[in-house]
Amino acid sequence: MTLAGVGVKSIYFKSTLSTDMALELYRDKNHACLMFTDLIEEDGQAVQANQFLIVDHGTGAIIDPGGNLAYNELFMGMTQHFPPHKLSYIIASHADPDIIASLDRWLSSTQAMLVISRVWERFAPHFTKVGKTENRVIGVPDGGGRLPLGANELWLIPAHFMHSEGNFHFYDPVSRILFTGDLGVSMMSGAQARQPVTSLKSHIPLMEGFHRRYMVSNKILRLWVNMVRPMDIAMLVPQHGAPIVGKQAVNEFFDWIENLMCGIDLFDDRAYQLPTASIDPVGRQTRPALRAVNG
Repeated sequence: MTLAGVGVKSIYFKSTLSTDMALELYRDKNHACLMFTDLIEEDGQAVQANQFLIVDHGTGAIIDPGGNLAYNELFMGMTQHFPPHKLSYIIASHADPDIIASLDRWLSSTQAMLVISRVWERFAPHFTKVGKTENRVIGVPDGGGRLPLGANELWLIPAHFMHSEGNFHFYDPVSRILFTGDLGVSMMSGAQARQPVTSLKSHIPLMEGFHRRYMVSNKILRLWVNMVRPMDIAMLVPQHGAPIVGKQAVNEFFDWIENLMCGIDLFDDRAYQLPTASIDPVGRQTRPALRAVNG
């Protein structure tokens, strides 16, 4: 299924596998961007997460491969497009478990290098067996950089404190897609995440709660918007939920996010009180302490 009426040339939402695992975000004869939205069983125990595969001239990179829940299906999906030995990079926006908890298995099954912020360079080995990451990690400095992939490159763009202390977004100049990690996230099912968002207003309720809690401050959001607004972006693709597609929707997102109060903007001393509630380990419920009548 191609996108209609959004003025985005060569960008697709098209199933590429008989199992409907992968969606094409972009394809030309040398370059493809694929998105996986529903590799995790939706039983309410794990948050929906997207994984991404970029292929350029026969060389590939996985962005935010996820945890062990997604590994088998993602690996099989990747092999439909090119051999695992041609996978150059495992690229992590940050070090949360839904980003790279499967790292040990990827380093065992491929020769790919892990690309991650220097902030997390010495934390990532905790996801693996001893010695597995030796000479296999590219630590990215805070300023980011441009990473060669095939005949082109990926831009590693600073996105620190959105929400992670060492965090990057990834821009693909060929498709003009900006992969935004935990920015632009919407809470929904994997099936819903397949549907592109072309107008932001009705989509905001699915994003607002997450961003108010997970983004650190409005200052950070404004700095980010000032950096990326001049870029040629056809699509914002988060790690959870649906892509935001087309110039209009992308600009609407910029306008919304740069004015959002969030994180420490919303906290005061009421959030930092010694606890009195009792936690029931059996029912997994938290009960407030008993209070005297009129107390």
